[in-house]
Amino acid sequence: MTLSTRRQAKRAARREARRALPLWRRLLPTWRVTLGTLTALLLLAVGGFAVLYVIVPVPDPNAHAVAQNNIYLYADGTTEIARTGAVNRTDVTIDQIPLQTQQAVVSAEDRTFYQNRGIDLKGMLRAGWNTLTGKGMQGGSTITQQYVKNYYLTQDRTIERKGRELLIALKVDQQRDKREILAGYLNSSYFGRGAYGIQSAAHAYYGVDVSRLTLGQGAYLASLLQAPSRYDVRTATPANREKAVARWNYALDGMVQLGFVTPADRAATAFPEPVDPQPATGLAGQAGYLVGVADDYLVSSGTLDAATLKAGGWRITTTFDKPRQDAFVKAVQEQLTGELDPRARPDTDTDVRVAGASVEPATGRVVAVYGGPDYAKQPYNDALRQDNQIGSTFKPIDLAAGLVAQHAPDGRPITTESRYDGTSERPVTGGPTPYAPPNEDDIDYGDITLRYAMVKSVNSVYAQEGVDAGLARVRETAVRLGIPDDVRGMDPANTSMTLGTATPSALDLAGAYAALADHGRAHTPWSVLELERVNPGGSVDVPKMPEHNPTEALDREIADSVTDVLRDVISPRGTGAAALDLGRPAAGKTGTTDSNLSAWFAGYTPELATTVGLFRENPKTHAKEPLAGTAGLTRINGGAFPTRIWTAYTAAALDGTPTQDFDLRTGRGTPDATPWPTATATAGTTPSATTTPTGGGPTSADPAPGTPPGHAPGTPATTPRPTATTGTTPSPQAPRPTADPEQPTPAPRPTQSQPTGPTALPSATGGPATNLATPPGAAP
Repeated sequence: MTLSTRRQAKRAARREARRALPLWRRLLPTWRVTLGTLTALLLLAVGGFAVLYVIVPVPDPNAHAVAQNNIYLYADGTTEIARTGAVNRTDVTIDQIPLQTQQAVVSAEDRTFYQNRGIDLKGMLRAGWNTLTGKGMQGGSTITQQYVKNYYLTQDRTIERKGRELLIALKVDQQRDKREILAGYLNSSYFGRGAYGIQSAAHAYYGVDVSRLTLGQGAYLASLLQAPSRYDVRTATPANREKAVARWNYALDGMVQLGFVTPADRAATAFPEPVDPQPATGLAGQAGYLVGVADDYLVSSGTLDAATLKAGGWRITTTFDKPRQDAFVKAVQEQLTGELDPRARPDTDTDVRVAGASVEPATGRVVAVYGGPDYAKQPYNDALRQDNQIGSTFKPIDLAAGLVAQHAPDGRPITTESRYDGTSERPVTGGPTPYAPPNEDDIDYGDITLRYAMVKSVNSVYAQEGVDAGLARVRETAVRLGIPDDVRGMDPANTSMTLGTATPSALDLAGAYAALADHGRAHTPWSVLELERVNPGGSVDVPKMPEHNPTEALDREIADSVTDVLRDVISPRGTGAAALDLGRPAAGKTGTTDSNLSAWFAGYTPELATTVGLFRENPKTHAKEPLAGTAGLTRINGGAFPTRIWTAYTAAALDGTPTQDFDLRTGRGTPDATPWPTATATAGTTPSATTTPTGGGPTSADPAPGTPPGHAPGTPATTPRPTATTGTTPSPQAPRPTADPEQPTPAPRPTQSQPTGPTALPSATGGPATNLATPPGAAP
């Protein structure tokens, strides 16, 4: 038998053996077919890659290498706010950049830079695996790839762009020296503050030439490359500051691992605080603040990344309403600025700052913000900062959480008419930490309802009610309403959380109150209507804008019950009495923090939710300073300037529009007919702290260290405690409360000069009208 015959016989035998197999097995390819197919595919892939490598050239620099202006417009689509976006870049050679700065960038962004061939397959696979396993979207791009993307391509997140990036990166790595690639990357990258390139970044953050950067400064600029806007520690939120410092440490630790610096030099390097950001040209007045809010929204919502936005060319139509924006500025100037006299009172009337935001409850649109008096003089957007405690403006969230809980731990229902012990410094029962907060002016209110406690902002009541509702539930309610979950001061492990240790921004707080106004439907505040860019070739980029569907934060009956209570705060007996001048149905809450470091009013009509915060800050150290003494007044409460600004602004913003009443469906806590409490204690007598409230009872506890916001210092122990005054329960369903002659009435507004007699203004955190011309705790 010949060789050919034997082969034919073997093939025939294999065919016969295969025919004898089951059908499903015959459908599977043999190992020879599988191996041949894989080999063919591999050869095809290699061949295709080789062809693409040859035909895909290294292109000319993209259009973003020469950035255009961004144009920001008011909501009418025609009135211009500002133009920004011109490139701030000065190219430098690699020899002008300190070696340690170069090494810090390599450590932070691509530790295989000096070894890889332009791409890092292991890094790409690792990033893909981490993304798939839920560790967050991660990138595996090398410095060469990032340089190619910034300089030659676009920021589009497409497979086609990524494929071109890989091919061009391989070519660039072959054609250029590593030092040249690193120089190109450092000259084209965006570092925040409008600075493109390492030279502009050195001036923007440290006011020095790039050649004078220290090890720590170079490492910080390297850390900015990952998130330039969020990691600017001079303007970042507390949470983002921590992330920025962690990234800085990561860069330095990598330098030690790579042998660039010694452990001793690393240990001796302290974090280098950058200088304050300098205002950009053309952003004077309110323009810079409005641009900041719009930019923050576009980046945080994922609509654009920071580099693409700053590259310019965008026409951005915002949600800001120019007449309302002007009204906000005018209200601050007339109600506060005109009352200040820095020359006569340089220690108290300087560095007074206002944070404000106004949101449409039904849509979440931001119609106006107040970030400061002039961006050219104060380049900090106070409307977005998250470092001021909000005090008693948090109490409506406590109440909402209690209504959600329905029952206190002892099984009794929590309604707006549940009764609690309002004795000042009454120890809180059941809290995770000992707590016995004082009421404003150390007033004892006795057995009162949650409604009355809100009207008078009684700390001892809401400290207990929040614990009864469950601190975890209180936190969850706050987050559902729109308070960011990463702001400080919302830790359920601290009982004092109930009285407003949280530090959301004015815009965050406006969004939360807007959810109450819209019957429990929460919108994330948004500030951009339209976005487009015309490219040099004539094509138009129109990114998809986020949808603005509301979430059901609270049941309508619960949200409306809170609104019903907050209407009574704006009454002659309430801490928000000054808002009665609005002449429209309104609801709101005052807030004053301990040591008088900040004062707030957050309120809404059916059409508009607005917050106003007041604080003082040292312009050099950025330390908070007490408001006491501002405008010649001993104490500044939320019921004073913040409420007056809110009222003046809201009146102007709604001028000419029909008056709307609240359409409330309250299902919890039917108001009872019990009169407002009559004080039973006399001067020199301390009422019992053992009155059993509905929803909580007292225990022995010591005040927590560092009294939280929402309280004013109590009177000395030798001073008899004042008691609550007598009044009549107003109808919570009445369109507007009527004056009660037995309750304190709103006093004349404070004037710039100190009046001859005492000037009374409503207290922001509890108690009757407070004599602001005398020390806290003194008799009216």
